[in-house]
Amino acid sequence: MAPIQYIVEGGHRLKGAIEPSGNKNAALPIIAAALLTEHPVTLDNVPRIRDTETLVELVRSVGASAEWRGRNRLAIHAKEIRAADLDPDLCARIRASILLAGPLLARCGEVALPPPGGDVIGRRRLDTHFLAFEQLGATVTATDKIELRASGLKGADVFLDEPSVTATENALVAAVAAHGTTYLRNAASEPHVQDLAHFLVALGANIEGIGTNTMVIHGASTLGQAAYAIQPDHIEVGSLIGLAAVTRSPLRIVRAGTEHLRSIRMGFERLGIICEVAGDDLIVPSDQTMKIKDDFGGHVPKLEDQPWPAFPADLMSIAIVTATQCEGVILMFEKMFESRMFFVDKLISMGARIVLCDPHRAIVAGPSRLRGARVVSPDIRAGMAMLLAALGAEGTSYIDNADQIERGYERIDERLNALGAKITRVPERGR
Repeated sequence: MAPIQYIVEGGHRLKGAIEPSGNKNAALPIIAAALLTEHPVTLDNVPRIRDTETLVELVRSVGASAEWRGRNRLAIHAKEIRAADLDPDLCARIRASILLAGPLLARCGEVALPPPGGDVIGRRRLDTHFLAFEQLGATVTATDKIELRASGLKGADVFLDEPSVTATENALVAAVAAHGTTYLRNAASEPHVQDLAHFLVALGANIEGIGTNTMVIHGASTLGQAAYAIQPDHIEVGSLIGLAAVTRSPLRIVRAGTEHLRSIRMGFERLGIICEVAGDDLIVPSDQTMKIKDDFGGHVPKLEDQPWPAFPADLMSIAIVTATQCEGVILMFEKMFESRMFFVDKLISMGARIVLCDPHRAIVAGPSRLRGARVVSPDIRAGMAMLLAALGAEGTSYIDNADQIERGYERIDERLNALGAKITRVPERGR
């Protein structure tokens, strides 16, 4: 597959309405969890991106049927599945391949997984997954593959050693299939975890405490068929808020899932960007102060990510770019991944005033005039952040490895061009 490049002509104001795609991080575990039931499942609002396409291929490889019935509608029927050896090349493309562990273990009693891939944003341990599976009655052995076996999963009082999103999702799916009641403590509660739980309930699962850090799952429910729509992607909404701010553009984000945006809006308010809620739409006016709000007493403020419901780690790259265009100084503290900050050198080459203190902290002083440059996208979120920087910069930018952006944002070039952006994709997109 040919590498993808974006050629971006900066300095254009955008205008109009845009709808966020379905949440990629909800679609992936829900596609995997569709293997739990032998009945048909129809999913709507599924983002048609590299990661979902790859997971659909993996789902087919274990014997399920999976067909696109429209641009964003996916029909899955796992009447019979087998715990075949999964394709290591496909698994290496996405970290979400680990999400097949729970449903395959539940349906087949065993699964052998090659190491999962995904973004290189720091160490992303898998221990939490395996500790949860062991507590539910599985045995785990790891050599060149990860082998899990269980003659029958049993409910348990499971305490996750960290509130990992994917480990929570795997444990939740396994607990639905386990006999007895499971208490899942220190669970992640992000909107995409909630979405997965609501999908499982739609299948017939009995889950209490959705949206909290302790879920109670009454297992071994009879699971049937379901039609379910994926919720909007709050990370894409946050990216669009940053886009509006950096390009000083009025944007209306329609069907934005406003109930999940409180911490995101608070984070941008610290940068002097106020959004208005109109029903389920979010409006970003163009007349923002763009003035960083000092802490009480005039102290330098800090924006830090934490597990949900705090400011999400996936928006830290976007917030850093946005802060370069705001008046004042702020400390950006990325707590969760030690390589997430390793794109700021590219922003500095574009004219940003940033001091990288260590792998987790950067001081941003703004506003700075950004100028076009040639950059490389290292991961999904940093790639999107550099696209924002390029759109707000003077001159033309070339973003190499834009494949990474397209792993997380569906047809983002087309959708932003419809608002007035000037992004050329090389090679041109096939229809």
